Amino acid sequence: MAVHNYDVVVIGTGPAGESAAINAAKHGKRVAVVEKQPLVGGNCTHWGTIPSKALRHQVKQIMQFNTNRMFRDIGEPRWFSFPRVMERSRATIDQQVVMRTNFYARNRIDLFSGVARFKDEHTLLVRDEHEGIEELVAQKIIIATGSRPYRPADINFRHPRIYCSDTILSLNHTPRTLIIFGAGVIGCEYASIFSGLGVKVDLINNRDSLLSFLDDEISDALSYHLRKHGVLIRHNEEYDRVEGDEAGVTVHLKSGKRLRADAFLWANGRTGNTDQMGLENIGLKANGRGQLSVDEHYRTPIPHIHAAGDVIGWPSLASAAYDQGLNASSEILGEDFRYVTEVPTGIYTIPEISSFGRNERELTEAKVPYEVAQAFFKDTARAQITGDTVGMLKILFDQDTLEIYGIHCFGDQASEIVHIGQAIMQQKGEANTLKYFVSTTFNYPTMAEAYRVAAQNGLNRVF
Repeated sequence: MAVHNYDVVVIGTGPAGESAAINAAKHGKRVAVVEKQPLVGGNCTHWGTIPSKALRHQVKQIMQFNTNRMFRDIGEPRWFSFPRVMERSRATIDQQVVMRTNFYARNRIDLFSGVARFKDEHTLLVRDEHEGIEELVAQKIIIATGSRPYRPADINFRHPRIYCSDTILSLNHTPRTLIIFGAGVIGCEYASIFSGLGVKVDLINNRDSLLSFLDDEISDALSYHLRKHGVLIRHNEEYDRVEGDEAGVTVHLKSGKRLRADAFLWANGRTGNTDQMGLENIGLKANGRGQLSVDEHYRTPIPHIHAAGDVIGWPSLASAAYDQGLNASSEILGEDFRYVTEVPTGIYTIPEISSFGRNERELTEAKVPYEVAQAFFKDTARAQITGDTVGMLKILFDQDTLEIYGIHCFGDQASEIVHIGQAIMQQKGEANTLKYFVSTTFNYPTMAEAYRVAAQNGLNRVF
Protein backbone atom coordinates (compact mmCIF):
# COMPACT_ATOMS: atom_id res chain seq x y z
CA MET A 1 0.00 0.00 0.00
CA ALA A 2 1.43 3.33 -1.12
CA VAL A 3 1.69 6.16 1.43
CA HIS A 4 1.53 9.81 0.28
CA ASN A 5 2.25 12.91 2.36
CA TYR A 6 0.50 16.26 1.81
CA ASP A 7 0.10 19.63 3.42
CA VAL A 8 -3.63 19.63 2.71
CA VAL A 9 -6.05 16.88 1.67
CA VAL A 10 -9.55 17.86 0.55
CA ILE A 11 -12.33 15.27 0.48
CA GLY A 12 -14.83 16.08 -2.27
CA THR A 13 -14.63 17.96 -5.58
CA GLY A 14 -17.85 19.97 -5.47
CA PRO A 15 -17.75 23.78 -5.22
CA ALA A 16 -16.43 23.77 -1.63
CA GLY A 17 -13.74 21.16 -2.25
CA GLU A 18 -12.62 22.68 -5.54
CA SER A 19 -12.19 26.21 -4.18
CA ALA A 20 -10.45 24.94 -1.03
CA ALA A 21 -7.97 22.80 -2.97
CA ILE A 22 -7.11 25.38 -5.61
CA ASN A 23 -6.67 28.14 -3.03
CA ALA A 24 -4.24 26.00 -1.03
CA ALA A 25 -2.32 24.98 -4.15
CA LYS A 26 -1.96 28.59 -5.31
CA HIS A 27 -0.37 29.39 -1.95
CA GLY A 28 2.35 26.80 -2.49
CA LYS A 29 0.90 23.89 -0.52
CA ARG A 30 1.13 20.28 -1.64
CA VAL A 31 -2.51 19.34 -2.12
CA ALA A 32 -4.53 16.22 -2.89
CA VAL A 33 -8.26 15.82 -3.45
CA VAL A 34 -10.31 12.66 -3.05
CA GLU A 35 -13.47 12.07 -5.11
CA LYS A 36 -15.59 8.94 -4.73
CA GLN A 37 -17.24 9.37 -8.15
CA PRO A 38 -15.40 8.56 -11.41
CA LEU A 39 -15.53 12.23 -12.50
CA VAL A 40 -14.91 15.47 -10.63
CA GLY A 41 -17.56 18.09 -9.92
CA GLY A 42 -19.50 16.57 -7.06
CA ASN A 43 -23.25 16.57 -6.67
CA CYS A 44 -23.41 20.15 -7.97
CA THR A 45 -22.15 19.17 -11.42
CA HIS A 46 -23.71 15.73 -11.84
CA TRP A 47 -27.06 15.67 -9.98
CA GLY A 48 -27.83 19.08 -8.53
CA THR A 49 -27.25 22.63 -9.66
CA ILE A 50 -25.83 22.19 -13.17
CA PRO A 51 -28.15 19.48 -14.59
CA SER A 52 -31.32 20.92 -13.05
CA LYS A 53 -30.55 24.48 -14.21
CA ALA A 54 -29.51 23.32 -17.68
CA LEU A 55 -32.73 21.30 -17.84
CA ARG A 56 -34.72 24.32 -16.71
CA HIS A 57 -33.15 26.46 -19.45
CA GLN A 58 -34.15 23.97 -22.15
CA VAL A 59 -37.72 23.81 -20.85
CA LYS A 60 -37.94 27.60 -20.65
CA GLN A 61 -36.87 27.83 -24.31
CA ILE A 62 -39.56 25.33 -25.27
CA MET A 63 -42.18 27.33 -23.38
CA GLN A 64 -41.07 30.55 -25.08
CA PHE A 65 -41.23 28.93 -28.50
CA ASN A 66 -44.68 27.51 -27.90
CA THR A 67 -46.11 30.82 -26.67
CA ASN A 68 -44.41 33.24 -29.09
CA ARG A 69 -46.80 34.54 -31.76
CA MET A 70 -44.02 34.98 -34.30
CA PHE A 71 -43.09 31.31 -34.16
CA ARG A 72 -46.71 30.34 -34.77
CA ASP A 73 -46.26 31.66 -38.30
CA ILE A 74 -43.69 28.95 -39.06
CA GLY A 75 -45.14 25.95 -37.27
CA GLU A 76 -47.33 24.48 -34.61
CA PRO A 77 -46.36 24.21 -30.93
CA ARG A 78 -43.81 21.45 -30.35
CA TRP A 79 -43.74 18.74 -27.72
CA PHE A 80 -40.42 17.43 -26.39
CA SER A 81 -39.88 14.35 -24.23
CA PHE A 82 -38.07 14.55 -20.91
CA PRO A 83 -35.22 12.22 -22.03
CA ARG A 84 -34.62 14.33 -25.15
CA VAL A 85 -34.45 17.56 -23.17
CA MET A 86 -32.23 15.93 -20.54
CA GLU A 87 -29.84 14.68 -23.23
CA ARG A 88 -29.27 18.23 -24.43
CA SER A 89 -28.56 19.29 -20.84
CA ARG A 90 -25.84 16.67 -20.48
CA ALA A 91 -23.63 18.62 -22.88
CA THR A 92 -23.26 21.26 -20.18
CA ILE A 93 -22.30 18.64 -17.60
CA ASP A 94 -19.59 17.29 -19.92
CA GLN A 95 -18.19 20.80 -20.45
CA GLN A 96 -18.11 21.38 -16.70
CA VAL A 97 -16.25 18.12 -16.04
CA VAL A 98 -13.57 18.87 -18.65
CA MET A 99 -13.08 22.41 -17.34
CA ARG A 100 -12.87 21.37 -13.69
CA THR A 101 -10.55 18.45 -14.39
CA ASN A 102 -8.18 20.93 -16.05
CA PHE A 103 -8.30 23.13 -12.94
CA TYR A 104 -6.70 20.34 -10.88
CA ALA A 105 -4.14 19.50 -13.54
CA ARG A 106 -3.05 23.13 -14.02
CA ASN A 107 -2.58 23.61 -10.29
CA ARG A 108 -0.71 20.30 -9.89
CA ILE A 109 -3.24 18.90 -7.44
CA ASP A 110 -3.17 15.12 -7.08
CA LEU A 111 -6.56 13.53 -7.67
CA PHE A 112 -7.47 10.24 -5.98
CA SER A 113 -10.60 8.38 -7.03
CA GLY A 114 -12.27 6.39 -4.28
CA VAL A 115 -13.96 6.53 -0.90
CA ALA A 116 -11.93 8.25 1.84
CA ARG A 117 -12.07 6.85 5.36
CA PHE A 118 -10.25 8.16 8.43
CA LYS A 119 -7.62 5.84 9.88
CA ASP A 120 -6.62 8.45 12.44
CA GLU A 121 -6.76 12.24 12.76
CA HIS A 122 -4.07 12.80 10.13
CA THR A 123 -4.46 9.71 7.93
CA LEU A 124 -7.01 8.77 5.27
CA LEU A 125 -7.38 5.42 3.56
CA VAL A 126 -8.75 5.78 0.01
CA ARG A 127 -10.34 2.65 -1.44
CA ASP A 128 -11.00 2.68 -5.20
CA GLU A 129 -13.54 0.67 -7.18
CA HIS A 130 -11.00 -2.13 -7.69
CA GLU A 131 -10.45 -2.44 -3.92
CA GLY A 132 -7.02 -0.85 -4.18
CA ILE A 133 -6.03 1.25 -1.15
CA GLU A 134 -3.91 4.40 -0.95
CA GLU A 135 -2.89 5.99 2.35
CA LEU A 136 -2.84 9.79 2.51
CA VAL A 137 -1.18 11.57 5.43
CA ALA A 138 -1.97 15.27 5.80
CA GLN A 139 -1.23 18.11 8.18
CA LYS A 140 -4.64 19.65 7.41
CA ILE A 141 -7.84 18.03 6.14
CA ILE A 142 -10.93 19.71 4.69
CA ILE A 143 -14.15 17.71 4.51
CA ALA A 144 -16.30 18.87 1.61
CA THR A 145 -18.27 15.73 0.84
CA GLY A 146 -21.59 17.49 0.13
CA SER A 147 -25.02 15.98 0.59
CA ARG A 148 -27.52 13.64 -1.05
CA PRO A 149 -31.32 13.34 -1.00
CA TYR A 150 -32.75 12.10 2.26
CA ARG A 151 -34.58 8.82 1.60
CA PRO A 152 -37.06 7.63 4.22
CA ALA A 153 -36.85 3.91 4.85
CA ASP A 154 -40.56 3.32 4.29
CA ILE A 155 -40.46 4.38 0.62
CA ASN A 156 -39.19 1.87 -1.94
CA PHE A 157 -36.77 3.89 -4.07
CA ARG A 158 -35.85 0.75 -6.01
CA HIS A 159 -39.27 0.86 -7.66
CA PRO A 160 -38.94 2.04 -11.31
CA ARG A 161 -41.60 4.74 -10.87
CA ILE A 162 -40.36 6.20 -7.58
CA TYR A 163 -37.55 8.76 -7.76
CA CYS A 164 -35.49 11.16 -5.67
CA SER A 165 -33.93 14.36 -6.98
CA ASP A 166 -30.81 12.42 -8.04
CA THR A 167 -32.46 9.52 -9.85
CA ILE A 168 -35.09 11.70 -11.58
CA LEU A 169 -32.37 12.76 -14.02
CA SER A 170 -32.30 9.21 -15.38
CA LEU A 171 -36.05 9.19 -16.10
CA ASN A 172 -36.39 7.46 -19.47
CA HIS A 173 -39.92 8.54 -20.36
CA THR A 174 -42.22 11.54 -19.94
CA PRO A 175 -44.97 10.84 -17.39
CA ARG A 176 -48.39 12.34 -18.03
CA THR A 177 -48.85 12.91 -14.30
CA LEU A 178 -46.33 13.36 -11.48
CA ILE A 179 -46.61 13.66 -7.71
CA ILE A 180 -43.84 15.65 -6.01
CA PHE A 181 -43.60 15.34 -2.23
CA GLY A 182 -41.74 18.27 -0.73
CA ALA A 183 -42.32 21.89 -1.75
CA GLY A 184 -38.94 23.30 -0.84
CA VAL A 185 -36.58 24.81 -3.39
CA ILE A 186 -35.92 21.50 -5.19
CA GLY A 187 -39.59 20.50 -5.26
CA CYS A 188 -40.72 23.88 -6.60
CA GLU A 189 -37.99 23.91 -9.26
CA TYR A 190 -38.94 20.47 -10.54
CA ALA A 191 -42.63 21.36 -10.42
CA SER A 192 -41.81 24.25 -12.78
CA ILE A 193 -39.72 22.06 -15.06
CA PHE A 194 -42.23 19.24 -15.46
CA SER A 195 -45.28 21.51 -15.76
CA GLY A 196 -43.35 23.35 -18.49
CA LEU A 197 -43.20 20.04 -20.37
CA GLY A 198 -46.97 19.65 -20.09
CA VAL A 199 -46.93 17.18 -17.19
CA LYS A 200 -49.76 17.49 -14.68
CA VAL A 201 -48.08 17.93 -11.30
CA ASP A 202 -49.39 17.48 -7.76
CA LEU A 203 -47.04 19.36 -5.40
CA ILE A 204 -47.47 18.22 -1.80
CA ASN A 205 -46.31 20.66 0.85
CA ASN A 206 -46.13 19.76 4.54
CA ARG A 207 -46.31 23.46 5.48
CA ASP A 208 -48.98 26.12 5.01
CA SER A 209 -47.19 28.14 2.30
CA LEU A 210 -44.48 27.76 -0.31
CA LEU A 211 -40.92 28.68 0.65
CA SER A 212 -41.92 30.51 3.81
CA PHE A 213 -38.45 32.06 4.15
CA LEU A 214 -39.24 34.27 1.16
CA ASP A 215 -41.02 37.61 1.16
CA ASP A 216 -44.74 36.82 1.45
CA GLU A 217 -45.61 38.63 -1.76
CA ILE A 218 -42.97 36.69 -3.69
CA SER A 219 -44.16 33.39 -2.21
CA ASP A 220 -47.73 34.22 -3.24
CA ALA A 221 -46.56 35.10 -6.76
CA LEU A 222 -44.75 31.76 -7.06
CA SER A 223 -47.89 29.90 -5.97
CA TYR A 224 -49.98 31.78 -8.53
CA HIS A 225 -47.67 31.07 -11.45
CA LEU A 226 -47.22 27.40 -10.56
CA ARG A 227 -50.99 27.02 -10.51
CA LYS A 228 -51.25 28.96 -13.77
CA HIS A 229 -49.04 26.33 -15.41
CA GLY A 230 -51.13 23.45 -14.11
CA VAL A 231 -49.48 22.59 -10.79
CA LEU A 232 -51.95 21.58 -8.08
CA ILE A 233 -50.49 22.60 -4.71
CA ARG A 234 -51.65 20.76 -1.60
CA HIS A 235 -50.60 22.44 1.66
CA ASN A 236 -50.37 20.99 5.19
CA GLU A 237 -50.21 17.38 4.06
CA GLU A 238 -48.08 14.44 5.20
CA TYR A 239 -47.74 11.09 3.49
CA ASP A 240 -48.88 7.89 5.19
CA ARG A 241 -47.50 5.48 2.62
CA VAL A 242 -46.37 5.37 -1.00
CA GLU A 243 -47.26 2.33 -3.11
CA GLY A 244 -45.83 1.66 -6.56
CA ASP A 245 -47.15 -0.84 -9.09
CA GLU A 246 -46.60 -1.58 -12.78
CA ALA A 247 -48.89 1.22 -13.96
CA GLY A 248 -48.04 4.02 -11.54
CA VAL A 249 -47.79 5.20 -7.95
CA THR A 250 -50.46 5.75 -5.29
CA VAL A 251 -49.73 8.16 -2.45
CA HIS A 252 -51.86 7.83 0.67
CA LEU A 253 -51.91 11.03 2.73
CA LYS A 254 -52.53 11.16 6.47
CA SER A 255 -55.53 13.39 5.78
CA GLY A 256 -57.20 10.42 4.05
CA LYS A 257 -56.64 11.63 0.50
CA ARG A 258 -55.42 9.14 -2.08
CA LEU A 259 -53.47 10.48 -5.06
CA ARG A 260 -52.55 8.57 -8.21
CA ALA A 261 -49.89 9.42 -10.82
CA ASP A 262 -47.58 7.86 -13.38
CA ALA A 263 -44.51 8.68 -11.26
CA PHE A 264 -43.50 9.97 -7.83
CA LEU A 265 -40.64 12.32 -6.93
CA TRP A 266 -39.42 12.62 -3.35
CA ALA A 267 -37.93 16.07 -2.79
CA ASN A 268 -38.06 16.51 0.95
CA GLY A 269 -34.74 17.05 2.68
CA ARG A 270 -31.08 16.19 2.24
CA THR A 271 -28.48 14.44 4.36
CA GLY A 272 -24.73 15.04 4.60
CA ASN A 273 -22.36 12.50 3.06
CA THR A 274 -20.54 11.48 6.23
CA ASP A 275 -21.67 7.91 6.87
CA GLN A 276 -18.77 6.17 5.07
CA MET A 277 -15.94 8.31 6.41
CA GLY A 278 -15.07 6.45 9.60
CA LEU A 279 -15.72 9.50 11.76
CA GLU A 280 -15.95 7.21 14.76
CA ASN A 281 -12.22 6.52 14.37
CA ILE A 282 -11.37 10.14 15.17
CA GLY A 283 -14.18 10.99 17.60
CA LEU A 284 -16.20 13.20 15.26
CA LYS A 285 -19.99 12.90 15.24
CA ALA A 286 -22.46 14.03 12.63
CA ASN A 287 -25.95 15.20 13.61
CA GLY A 288 -29.17 13.42 12.67
CA ARG A 289 -28.95 14.87 9.16
CA GLY A 290 -25.40 13.68 8.61
CA GLN A 291 -23.99 17.20 8.98
CA LEU A 292 -20.85 18.30 10.80
CA SER A 293 -20.73 21.25 13.18
CA VAL A 294 -18.03 23.88 12.68
CA ASP A 295 -17.05 27.12 14.39
CA GLU A 296 -16.69 30.49 12.68
CA HIS A 297 -13.29 29.39 11.38
CA TYR A 298 -14.84 26.30 9.69
CA ARG A 299 -13.04 24.10 12.22
CA THR A 300 -14.62 20.92 13.47
CA PRO A 301 -13.99 19.95 17.13
CA ILE A 302 -10.65 18.63 15.84
CA PRO A 303 -8.81 21.91 15.06
CA HIS A 304 -6.79 20.74 12.03
CA ILE A 305 -9.87 19.20 10.36
CA HIS A 306 -12.15 21.72 8.67
CA ALA A 307 -15.48 21.29 6.87
CA ALA A 308 -17.36 23.36 4.30
CA GLY A 309 -20.28 23.18 1.88
CA ASP A 310 -23.50 21.19 2.18
CA VAL A 311 -21.91 18.84 4.71
CA ILE A 312 -22.14 21.63 7.34
CA GLY A 313 -25.77 22.51 6.50
CA TRP A 314 -27.09 26.03 5.94
CA PRO A 315 -27.42 27.53 3.42
CA SER A 316 -26.73 24.47 1.20
CA LEU A 317 -26.16 26.56 -1.92
CA ALA A 318 -23.41 26.04 -4.49
CA SER A 319 -22.57 29.74 -4.34
CA ALA A 320 -22.11 29.65 -0.57
CA ALA A 321 -20.23 26.33 -0.69
CA TYR A 322 -17.63 27.81 -3.04
CA ASP A 323 -17.03 30.73 -0.67
CA GLN A 324 -17.02 28.47 2.40
CA GLY A 325 -14.37 26.21 0.89
CA LEU A 326 -12.25 29.17 -0.16
CA ASN A 327 -12.40 30.74 3.28
CA ALA A 328 -11.83 27.47 5.14
CA SER A 329 -8.69 27.04 3.07
CA SER A 330 -7.63 30.65 3.71
CA GLU A 331 -8.04 30.11 7.45
CA ILE A 332 -5.74 27.09 7.25
CA LEU A 333 -3.17 29.17 5.37
CA GLY A 334 -3.28 32.00 7.89
CA GLU A 335 -4.70 34.36 5.26
CA ASP A 336 -7.59 36.80 5.65
CA PHE A 337 -10.89 34.93 5.65
CA ARG A 338 -14.55 35.51 6.43
CA TYR A 339 -17.33 33.37 7.82
CA VAL A 340 -20.02 33.35 5.14
CA THR A 341 -23.28 34.69 6.57
CA GLU A 342 -24.83 36.95 3.92
CA VAL A 343 -25.83 34.95 0.87
CA PRO A 344 -28.30 35.90 -1.88
CA THR A 345 -31.12 33.46 -2.43
CA GLY A 346 -31.41 32.10 -5.96
CA ILE A 347 -34.36 29.85 -6.82
CA TYR A 348 -34.60 28.66 -10.40
CA THR A 349 -38.30 28.16 -10.80
CA ILE A 350 -40.05 29.50 -13.90
CA PRO A 351 -40.01 32.50 -13.39
CA GLU A 352 -36.99 32.59 -11.11
CA ILE A 353 -36.66 34.21 -7.68
CA SER A 354 -33.81 35.94 -5.89
CA SER A 355 -33.49 38.00 -2.73
CA PHE A 356 -30.94 39.53 -0.39
CA GLY A 357 -31.45 41.00 3.05
CA ARG A 358 -34.57 41.11 5.20
CA ASN A 359 -38.15 40.73 4.03
CA GLU A 360 -41.30 42.59 5.09
CA ARG A 361 -42.31 40.01 7.68
CA GLU A 362 -38.91 40.09 9.37
CA LEU A 363 -38.82 43.89 9.48
CA THR A 364 -42.37 44.07 10.85
CA GLU A 365 -41.66 41.51 13.56
CA ALA A 366 -38.51 43.45 14.53
CA LYS A 367 -40.57 46.68 14.61
CA VAL A 368 -38.28 48.33 12.08
CA PRO A 369 -40.14 51.06 10.15
CA TYR A 370 -39.67 50.70 6.40
CA GLU A 371 -41.14 51.70 3.07
CA VAL A 372 -41.53 49.77 -0.17
CA ALA A 373 -40.15 50.73 -3.59
CA GLN A 374 -41.28 48.57 -6.47
CA ALA A 375 -41.15 48.21 -10.22
CA PHE A 376 -43.20 45.82 -12.31
CA PHE A 377 -41.42 44.22 -15.23
CA LYS A 378 -44.45 44.67 -17.47
CA ASP A 379 -43.70 48.41 -17.38
CA THR A 380 -40.06 48.10 -18.53
CA ALA A 381 -39.09 48.29 -22.19
CA ARG A 382 -36.66 45.33 -22.05
CA ALA A 383 -39.31 42.99 -20.66
CA GLN A 384 -41.79 44.16 -23.30
CA ILE A 385 -39.21 43.43 -26.02
CA THR A 386 -38.37 39.93 -24.75
CA GLY A 387 -41.91 39.08 -23.71
CA ASP A 388 -40.80 38.24 -20.16
CA THR A 389 -43.22 40.66 -18.53
CA VAL A 390 -44.04 38.57 -15.49
CA GLY A 391 -42.47 39.72 -12.24
CA MET A 392 -41.33 42.62 -10.14
CA LEU A 393 -38.46 44.16 -8.21
CA LYS A 394 -39.11 45.20 -4.63
CA ILE A 395 -36.74 47.29 -2.52
CA LEU A 396 -37.32 47.71 1.24
CA PHE A 397 -35.74 50.82 2.71
CA ASP A 398 -35.65 53.12 5.74
CA GLN A 399 -38.20 55.91 5.57
CA ASP A 400 -35.80 58.54 6.89
CA THR A 401 -32.24 57.59 5.94
CA LEU A 402 -33.21 55.67 2.76
CA GLU A 403 -30.90 52.81 3.84
CA ILE A 404 -31.75 49.64 1.93
CA TYR A 405 -32.88 46.69 4.07
CA GLY A 406 -33.76 44.12 1.44
CA ILE A 407 -33.99 43.35 -2.27
CA HIS A 408 -36.62 40.92 -3.55
CA CYS A 409 -37.03 39.99 -7.18
CA PHE A 410 -39.39 37.65 -9.03
CA GLY A 411 -39.19 37.17 -12.78
CA ASP A 412 -36.79 36.65 -15.66
CA GLN A 413 -33.11 37.12 -14.74
CA ALA A 414 -33.98 37.66 -11.05
CA SER A 415 -30.81 35.87 -9.93
CA GLU A 416 -28.73 38.30 -12.01
CA ILE A 417 -30.65 41.46 -11.14
CA VAL A 418 -30.36 40.98 -7.37
CA HIS A 419 -26.59 41.41 -7.39
CA ILE A 420 -26.83 45.11 -8.21
CA GLY A 421 -28.84 45.73 -5.05
CA GLN A 422 -26.60 43.40 -3.08
CA ALA A 423 -23.53 45.42 -4.07
CA ILE A 424 -25.11 48.67 -2.87
CA MET A 425 -26.40 47.14 0.38
CA GLN A 426 -22.90 46.03 1.32
CA GLN A 427 -21.46 49.52 1.04
CA LYS A 428 -20.65 51.25 4.31
CA GLY A 429 -22.65 54.08 5.85
CA GLU A 430 -24.40 56.55 3.57
CA ALA A 431 -23.21 54.71 0.44
CA ASN A 432 -26.07 52.25 1.04
CA THR A 433 -29.00 54.40 0.01
CA LEU A 434 -31.95 54.35 -2.36
CA LYS A 435 -30.66 57.58 -3.92
CA TYR A 436 -27.88 55.66 -5.67
CA PHE A 437 -30.38 54.26 -8.14
CA VAL A 438 -31.78 57.62 -9.18
CA SER A 439 -28.38 59.29 -9.44
CA THR A 440 -26.92 56.51 -11.61
CA THR A 441 -27.49 56.14 -15.36
CA PHE A 442 -28.58 52.64 -16.36
CA ASN A 443 -28.36 51.25 -19.87
CA TYR A 444 -31.69 51.40 -21.69
CA PRO A 445 -33.44 49.13 -22.29
CA THR A 446 -32.29 46.70 -19.59
CA MET A 447 -33.87 44.66 -16.82
CA ALA A 448 -31.52 46.46 -14.39
CA GLU A 449 -33.36 49.68 -15.19
CA ALA A 450 -36.06 48.37 -12.84
CA TYR A 451 -33.88 49.68 -9.99
CA ARG A 452 -34.28 53.26 -11.22
CA VAL A 453 -38.02 52.83 -11.68
CA ALA A 454 -38.41 51.25 -8.23
CA ALA A 455 -36.28 53.92 -6.54
CA GLN A 456 -38.35 56.72 -8.03
CA ASN A 457 -41.47 54.92 -6.90
CA GLY A 458 -40.08 54.63 -3.37
CA LEU A 459 -38.98 58.26 -3.15
CA ASN A 460 -42.45 59.33 -4.24
CA ARG A 461 -43.80 57.53 -1.19
CA VAL A 462 -41.67 59.39 1.35
CA PHE A 463 -41.25 62.87 -0.17
